Amino acid sequence: MSIKKILISQKQPSAASPYGIISKKFGVDVDFQPFFKMEPLSSREFRSQKINVLDYTAVVFTARTTIDAFFQVCEELRIKIPETMKYFCTSEVIANYLQKHIVYRKRKIFFGDGTPASIMGLISNKHKDEHFLIVNSSFTRKDIITSLFEQSSYNFGTAVFVKPVAQDLSAIDLHTYDMVVLFNHADVDSIYENFPDFQQGDIKFASYGKSVVKAMEDAGISIEVAAPTPQAPSVAKALEIYLENHQ
Repeated sequence: MSIKKILISQKQPSAASPYGIISKKFGVDVDFQPFFKMEPLSSREFRSQKINVLDYTAVVFTARTTIDAFFQVCEELRIKIPETMKYFCTSEVIANYLQKHIVYRKRKIFFGDGTPASIMGLISNKHKDEHFLIVNSSFTRKDIITSLFEQSSYNFGTAVFVKPVAQDLSAIDLHTYDMVVLFNHADVDSIYENFPDFQQGDIKFASYGKSVVKAMEDAGISIEVAAPTPQAPSVAKALEIYLENHQ
């Protein structure tokens, strides 16, 4: 069966993307629809973790959504973040986003080059005595940064501040698509929350990343295309290779 319609479980790119090239090259329709959105935990949900933010002297952020959630939860719980708190971010974009909530001071805000390893480089001997709080998402199993901290001698803890919430997919008939691309285990959860009796049928699924693969396997969804691989480091490249061999 040739592929004519593909659904990507993410927001439509705001600029030109490889998916547009794929659409023209192979004559396929590519639609975009996020399957879930991230929302801050309620103060009650956060309290259940028994985390005291003020026990920490530094916070590690990897996404802007977790920054908003962190400060929202602190505000709801009337936690006053001290001026001495330090912030370590994986990228400059994330670090700059902190200005929405605090006065930006270089002496307390540090950012890497976008890679988890760069966070460790920022800490080194200068900040090794800080007590770090890694701000996580509820769908994050053991992420790379947490693993790196576990391998270090640094004092740290983790706390969840955001959770994935399924989007309403009732206006979509998944079976009108020949292929659906999933990126996160929350995508799988959303499918079954929206369609409790969902059966894969003839739909071919593509996956990106290890966590979604396990979720799909646990749900009994077979995977036709998987990325990343050495030959296909991105979903777009994986789709291109697949379509070249199956159209």
